[in-house]
Amino acid sequence: MRVLLRLFQHAKLAPNVVFGKINLYRWPEVSTIVTTTLAVFPARMASSEERTYPTSLEGFGYGFNDEGKLRQIDKETGKLTDRVFDYQVYTSLSENQAHYEALGDVITDYVYERLETKEGMKKLYVPDDVPREEATFIFSTEEKLDKPKKLLVLIHGSGVVRAGQWARSLIINDCLDSGTQIPYINKARELGYEVLLLNTNDNSRTVNGVRKPIRGSRNPTEHAVTVLEKYILACKPESVAIVAHSYGGVVTVELAQRFPEFFKQKVFAVGFTDSVHASSLVPEVLKKIGRNWVTAKDPLDTPLTITKHDIPRHSAGHIKHEMTSYSCMSALFEFLESRYAEFRARADSEPQTKKVKHGEL
Repeated sequence: MRVLLRLFQHAKLAPNVVFGKINLYRWPEVSTIVTTTLAVFPARMASSEERTYPTSLEGFGYGFNDEGKLRQIDKETGKLTDRVFDYQVYTSLSENQAHYEALGDVITDYVYERLETKEGMKKLYVPDDVPREEATFIFSTEEKLDKPKKLLVLIHGSGVVRAGQWARSLIINDCLDSGTQIPYINKARELGYEVLLLNTNDNSRTVNGVRKPIRGSRNPTEHAVTVLEKYILACKPESVAIVAHSYGGVVTVELAQRFPEFFKQKVFAVGFTDSVHASSLVPEVLKKIGRNWVTAKDPLDTPLTITKHDIPRHSAGHIKHEMTSYSCMSALFEFLESRYAEFRARADSEPQTKKVKHGEL
């Protein structure tokens, strides 16, 4: 039941807003979105059957301030104000939802661009033997990883989020730090990790007017398997850590099932953040190297009760599912570094003699 509840939480939900703040969630209504390059600010308008939307934050009348918070732009001065995101820009609920989703798509593009231009991440295509408009992509700290000493793999949850994001709602209503993976990238770099960001929800492209699945990325697990084989195994890392949020935990459990020798020999730690995996499917190897920070009122990192077959559960120090990755970050990295020290100690005392089977499935 807990797994089903968590999956419902990560269905494509949209916020209702009371006095400019998110209060409840509802299932989105169907609406038509036509994207154009019009740079116009939203205004309260009556409902219509079809509406066009800008393709930039400025076109929507928003920007991120120095604290990474989304704020409205003053129409006359062009400067950022202290006004927060306004969900209720139309009289129609369906149009408010469509506007929210269109803004979310623009924010995804903004995060992608920021990862490359400001964070220095490199875009790697999946697959890399087709026209780029027919492929998805991941992000890496290096154009070509070559035997990284420590590799950190970040896997987001389900729904509308894409590479570099934990929660779109947090990016819009809180800030970039809590809603994106950028703090994880920066902290990992400080600790000597190379970093890969998976893009498990980007599964199709429209080619010549026809929507087609992306080869090797038709669903989240297939995408993760493809990336593991194409980029992770191929770069021959000395050690690997994984951080997986929500449904990303399901993907990680499936990877551990398919690549048991790789997880046994190379993966020294897995940090789950409110994962929705089924405890009955967890391989033994994950119980030894994993920890799941879940929603709880208890102080951060407080050990919690677990079922017999599950991964150890600790408090994420927050009661909101979408905030768990950000709220537990300090404890999670302490766990990774502690596990890495144990991994290195074993490697130094007992050199590995077994080789990972690259074609293992």
